[in-house]
Amino acid sequence: MLDRIAALRPNLPPTAGRIADFITANASDVVHMSVTEVAERSGSSEGSVISLCQQLGARGFQQVKIAIARDLVQPVQFIHEDLEPDDDLATVVEKIFQSDLQALHDTQKALDLGQLARAVAAIRKASRVEVFGIGSAATIAEDANYRLLRIGINSRATVDSHVQAITAALCTPDVAVLTISHSGSTIETLTATRLAKEAGATTIAVTNFGKSPILSYADIVLNTLARETQFRTEAMTSRIAQLAIIDALIAALALADYDRAVATIERTFDVLSTKRV
Repeated sequence: MLDRIAALRPNLPPTAGRIADFITANASDVVHMSVTEVAERSGSSEGSVISLCQQLGARGFQQVKIAIARDLVQPVQFIHEDLEPDDDLATVVEKIFQSDLQALHDTQKALDLGQLARAVAAIRKASRVEVFGIGSAATIAEDANYRLLRIGINSRATVDSHVQAITAALCTPDVAVLTISHSGSTIETLTATRLAKEAGATTIAVTNFGKSPILSYADIVLNTLARETQFRTEAMTSRIAQLAIIDALIAALALADYDRAVATIERTFDVLSTKRV
């Protein structure tokens, strides 16, 4: 990817050239940055960054980051940054658990309780909740939906990008949308969140701390703080942090409507008990 940038550089217009120079000079930092941060640091726009990425033969910025990471990092880092090829099993387990614990600790400090209170109020007020997630965030969205239903909140999870777009466009002002996105720059969830906001829904984003495109479309932001570079094939520690945010949100919602939540949990428990031998 860096070779492609060098080959294209002489023929790039000023703005694209400035972005290309920034990426080349700061390649090791760029794999940790969002498209918003690259745009700000290079004095350009998010659209200009994405346009350059497409000229390089990539679908978007994320694909460029992955390609640069492959040029720069050891292959084992695509599994987990802290791991080394000669780590024994005990070391692997210790490193994974320690990184998960660190993500939980950091997320607790990063979580804005005022934003959490606003999310609780928005969901309680809403006629229904739409939950969006793509890729590794899809399982978190499904879990959030399940937990919301268990405490009596009308909820639906959508993890298909086309259905997300349709669902978001059909939102109304009495709907709350909960979007899960670690990077905050996944095209599908960005589109769905934007469409939902334009339709008048209250939008809530669970995303990693830092500047990202989704902040432009989120009314309420619940930050995780997971130390991932986003060049792994799948998110790892971010899932733990996202689940903790969802747990805190569900607990706060249940306590806010305690009697209804308990009654619904009991009723759904009776139904689910018929599924067990």
